[in-house]
Amino acid sequence: MKLVSICPSNTELLAYLGLDGQLAGVDDFSDWPSSAAELPKLGPDLSIDMDRLEALGPDLVLASLSVPGMERNVEELEKRGIPHLVTDPQSLEDIADDLVTVGRACGIEERALKTAREYSDFISELEKRAELATDRPSLYWEWWPKPVFTPGSINWLTEISRIAGGRNIYEDVELASVQTDWEDVASRDPGRILLAWVGVRTEKIRPELLLNRPGWPDLRAVRDGQVDVMEEWLYCRPSPRLLEGALKLGNLLHPELYGDLRLPGWVHAVN
Repeated sequence: MKLVSICPSNTELLAYLGLDGQLAGVDDFSDWPSSAAELPKLGPDLSIDMDRLEALGPDLVLASLSVPGMERNVEELEKRGIPHLVTDPQSLEDIADDLVTVGRACGIEERALKTAREYSDFISELEKRAELATDRPSLYWEWWPKPVFTPGSINWLTEISRIAGGRNIYEDVELASVQTDWEDVASRDPGRILLAWVGVRTEKIRPELLLNRPGWPDLRAVRDGQVDVMEEWLYCRPSPRLLEGALKLGNLLHPELYGDLRLPGWVHAVN
């Protein structure tokens, strides 16, 4: 099958299924696996060049509603009668389901079921280790600094926080993404601050700017040097690559519990 992915998470999903070799084109932000760099780029995920996409003659286009605004692309795909599949993952379990759904659509259901099983088994192992944690650091994830966006309870980062032995300070807000402000974050006084700005490379994030926010120099995390810049591609894209991010976070919070754990072999094969 000739495949096209118009968002990074689905490009990564195809790679974990061993289907990246069948990609004919991707959006501009798909940067992993490395083979994606050699494919025709169809524009940013919210400004896809549909004429160019259609000219590729894809058998299946993968879109995802996890990208706000993707609905416009889906409407255009429907209008043009281009075969497509739309994912909408909000949780780690949703990603396992998407592995199977995409695999079935591409004719490799058995392989997809095996991959999903191994993915879920690794999450179970992370959960077992998290249960042994005697303390659970409170975590503030920052997706964007101004206006402030952070994940709520209906989000994979709340799950990742939990299976890595931590706790998202916004797990009480029943939303996937929460718009808040610096004052509210300060009132929750997180034990650790994790900066993962969507679409921004780690070297462009400047933790020292937190000192300019009212009251933030007095926060526990800032005072104790518990501020970390996290790779947005390991935490902000709903793909199986989140396992790598979860293990990294587990080692950051509880190295004694996660230090000997290794990623599944199929993850190493893709990397």
